[in-house]
Amino acid sequence: MEISFLLALGAGLLSFFSPCIFPVLPAYLSHLTGGRIQNQKLQVDQHLLFQRSVAFVLGFSLVFIVMGASATLVGQLFQANRKLIEHISGIFIVVFGLQMLGVFKFSFLMKDKKWEHKLDKPKNWFSSLLIGIAFGSGWTPCVGLTLSSILLLASASTTFTQGILLLGVYSLGMAIPFLLISFMMTKSLRIIRLINRYLGKFSIVNGSIMIILGLLIFSGQLTRISAYFAGFTIFDI
Repeated sequence: MEISFLLALGAGLLSFFSPCIFPVLPAYLSHLTGGRIQNQKLQVDQHLLFQRSVAFVLGFSLVFIVMGASATLVGQLFQANRKLIEHISGIFIVVFGLQMLGVFKFSFLMKDKKWEHKLDKPKNWFSSLLIGIAFGSGWTPCVGLTLSSILLLASASTTFTQGILLLGVYSLGMAIPFLLISFMMTKSLRIIRLINRYLGKFSIVNGSIMIILGLLIFSGQLTRISAYFAGFTIFDI
């Protein structure tokens, strides 16, 4: 499972840099903190920014982890057909990867489904948590495909704990750049414009990784690779 965790972490990082999330980061942070964009940087108290950002991260992480637990539970119900689940999951993940690369253009995979919420600007830590939960419950065209792939990987997990940890690691992958770039924005918005130039390449990398992941799961090679690396001391700690 060590390789699966690394893939989940990478998927989370790439999800954050998707065209659906990254460009609207300044608007999200302004809404969360009540700050404003001025002089090419986000004007906000850094303590407040940290508090609200952490709450937001915990909100969407909670949703993803619950999804992971549910997916793993379903997978456990079909334990006798583990190989079949792995084959089906592998096929779907490859399809998701091809969709990201633009090879397939299935419109139903690009639909945006969200909870409709009418939350005012957050007044406290708990309000930011609720917005994070609302965000996590939405299936945006970019994040949905990657998240679905990790959920399929969780459904093929051998234990309930592994499935939860997979989605926890995925959430961590999204959380780390979110927190780092949030604080960078209080210094300058140039980082946003710089990364925006390369967002298309992130989608290509993400799609390619999903295709490789799907093929590894379908062929059973992911389990063999994980078993190989588990033999090294670093993975036994």
